[in-house]
Amino acid sequence: MKKILLLACLAWCGLMLAQADEVVTSPDGRISVALSVNNGQPCYQVSLDGQVVVSPSALGLVTNMGDYSRDMALTAVKTSDIKESYTLRNIKQSHVSYEAREAVAQYEQQGQHVMDVTFRISNRDVAFRYTLLPKKETRCCVVESEATAFQLPSAATSFLAPQAKPMTGFARTAPSYETRYGIDEPVGKNGWGQGYTFPCLFKVEDVAIPSQHPATWLLISETGTDGGYVGCRLLGQEGGRYQIGFPQQEEGNGWGSTSVQMALPGNTPWRTITVGGLKDIVETTVAWDVVKTKYAATQHYEYGKGTWSWIIGMDPSCNFDEQKRYIDFAAQMGYRSVLIDALWDMQIGRERIAELARYGKTKGVGLYLWYNSNGSWNDAPQSPRGIMDNATLRKQEMKWMHDVGILGIKVDFFGGDKQPMMKLYEDILSDANDHGLMVIFHGCTLPRGWERMYGNYVASEAVLASENLHFSQGFCDNEARDCGAMYPFTRNVVGSMDFGGSALNKFYGADNKRGTQRKTSDIYALATAVIFQSAVQHFALAPNNLQDAPQWAVDFMKQVPTEWNELRFIDGYPGKYIILARRASDKWYVAGINATDQPLKQTLSLPMLSEGTVQLYQNSQLATAKLSKKKTLKVEIPTNGGIVITQ
Repeated sequence: MKKILLLACLAWCGLMLAQADEVVTSPDGRISVALSVNNGQPCYQVSLDGQVVVSPSALGLVTNMGDYSRDMALTAVKTSDIKESYTLRNIKQSHVSYEAREAVAQYEQQGQHVMDVTFRISNRDVAFRYTLLPKKETRCCVVESEATAFQLPSAATSFLAPQAKPMTGFARTAPSYETRYGIDEPVGKNGWGQGYTFPCLFKVEDVAIPSQHPATWLLISETGTDGGYVGCRLLGQEGGRYQIGFPQQEEGNGWGSTSVQMALPGNTPWRTITVGGLKDIVETTVAWDVVKTKYAATQHYEYGKGTWSWIIGMDPSCNFDEQKRYIDFAAQMGYRSVLIDALWDMQIGRERIAELARYGKTKGVGLYLWYNSNGSWNDAPQSPRGIMDNATLRKQEMKWMHDVGILGIKVDFFGGDKQPMMKLYEDILSDANDHGLMVIFHGCTLPRGWERMYGNYVASEAVLASENLHFSQGFCDNEARDCGAMYPFTRNVVGSMDFGGSALNKFYGADNKRGTQRKTSDIYALATAVIFQSAVQHFALAPNNLQDAPQWAVDFMKQVPTEWNELRFIDGYPGKYIILARRASDKWYVAGINATDQPLKQTLSLPMLSEGTVQLYQNSQLATAKLSKKKTLKVEIPTNGGIVITQ
């Protein structure tokens, strides 16, 4: 019966969109969005080059003022052209020129203008958000749910990370966006029953004539979420239909409502659909294009490379002598910072942290300090606890950090995506900026345009990250597939990713002789330093690497940038391999990773490089190679290995 109703609904909406009230196109005319209403149901449809990629799908919000997904009338669509440019040092492209067609669709219910939906359509992205308007004397409302849906072809395949069940996992800290992506899985599922975390990648192709119709890819996500809304997920349904889902009641130990309190007029976050080839997916900047700065940085924050002992030495390494050794190591590497992880308050103490900060300053090395986000919404025992969730204690602590010269904080173990939790992220960021501190989040939600919104935001984990390499040999065995060849197409597309990798140890142990064993090559480690993007990178290097790692690898890790001016996708397939290029100033870095079970042989076209000789990191050595007259280069990437090309 459900399938019959779904087919009937699609046929109904298809008839409606054959008589669409409005069709809006991208500046180049390739992407079109058709808007209409059928028997009171607002719908939209997305096409690329005339091929429907998102079939007729519902729009609307359900509020305590009324159900704005039905009994609606589209009364006007006002269009305009958007041309903007902005600069950000801490995303994939430092200068962005954004051009889009904007369409503001006005909806009425019972003769009253109650809601607008604003669409921004660029040459590779569709973004839309809702604006709720006052209704008579009502100046606030509760948004209970969204009708927003994405109807994909039933033959599409997916690359999705399931949302974890609330209050599960380590110390009941889930969901924290730390699950494994599937590869080319059929649509029509719902993960582990809780849907999927953003971003969500899909491949759509004409299965009848695939050779004549190469694959079209879609990346669905959201951006612009702050303390005024909830973080959402994508709920899978039969037949390739996906719908926006609000948080679950169990999140955060049951604290807070799953709905949204909103002052009117009020805006929702943006829903984003990036459409095109994999180049469009990897290079998109839509997460930042449509958001605005909420506050400026109080100072010029200095990003850069850093080290941390915990990934190799775990909790026992958090002691004064070891952290001093890591400060010396960071200075030898020319790094900006050392991250001192959990339990520093008990195992080092604040007075000796201040001493370490003073010592680091003499070496040109600053400190980041780890904090637990809470004391009430999960069972994570690591300290310092109960500070970041308390405004009074938080501000006192941040003043102390400012006074002793701490660079920034890493805040861990958040409790879900409800509105109070999203507000906590914003409050931590704002208070930290007042005290000149940069912020990294772990055990956390996906960043949603935060690099542009918050002047001191650096990065978030929100991914199955490097700590799992220490804890699980199985994760080590599949590192290239699960991380290196997957995250450039998914998680890292939409926000800075604090992975904490690029290890040169053979084993994840303090003596480099026991523990889980790394299966990826040293050049793979160098490649991820380029491929994984975050303006602050705390690499999984250790002081012993100065003696036991190849000198060429150490030298590369000394000079690799963390701020990039430009990104170009070259080739790849999610979960199989990736080759891309990044530019820092006038220098290009080409990096590749192979997660297949056979060596990958490629002839790369590298028009961004100059004619002549390049440095080629390949097959466990550094060599020189010469580009052909057409600026091509033949390379081979071994299984679980990588390449890096510089000039």
